[in-house]
Amino acid sequence: MDIFTEMSLNDLSELVKRDKKQLQSLIKKLKKLNKRELDAFVHSLHESYFADTDCLQCANCCKSLGPMITDHDINRMAKRLKMKPGVFTETYLEQDEKGYFVFQTLRCPFLMDDNYCMIYEARPKACREYPHTDMVNFQQILNISLKNTETCPVVYKIMKALEAKYG
Repeated sequence: MDIFTEMSLNDLSELVKRDKKQLQSLIKKLKKLNKRELDAFVHSLHESYFADTDCLQCANCCKSLGPMITDHDINRMAKRLKMKPGVFTETYLEQDEKGYFVFQTLRCPFLMDDNYCMIYEARPKACREYPHTDMVNFQQILNISLKNTETCPVVYKIMKALEAKYG
């Protein structure tokens, strides 16, 4: 069953607010676990939950997060759009307070009305890897994953499964 038939984004916001302290406590416990054991469990959850999830039903990450854009991303996206990298940067990007390139608008300028990505094959690395729950050494991104529960219902479900096992 698709996760988005079970949970609306409004529900997600309320659940994350309700569970914030418990999840923060969980993060402290997870930092003490064996890294390989944690990775194996999180990766199995990632595969299981995303096998049953149609991200196109949500696309909340594309609507509400501003990925960091690397020079390699700029070149790849500009080529896909048949633009010079400088023109692409001027048209779509700005620098954040840390000096990183990000999209000028919080909603991705390449997200179409049907939640498909206009440049999917050339999308930024940060988009390719989101929500990072399949990366090696999940312990390094526990705080990021906690933040991602606010955006991605799958990350919330993964954290709740971790809480059930290790909390």
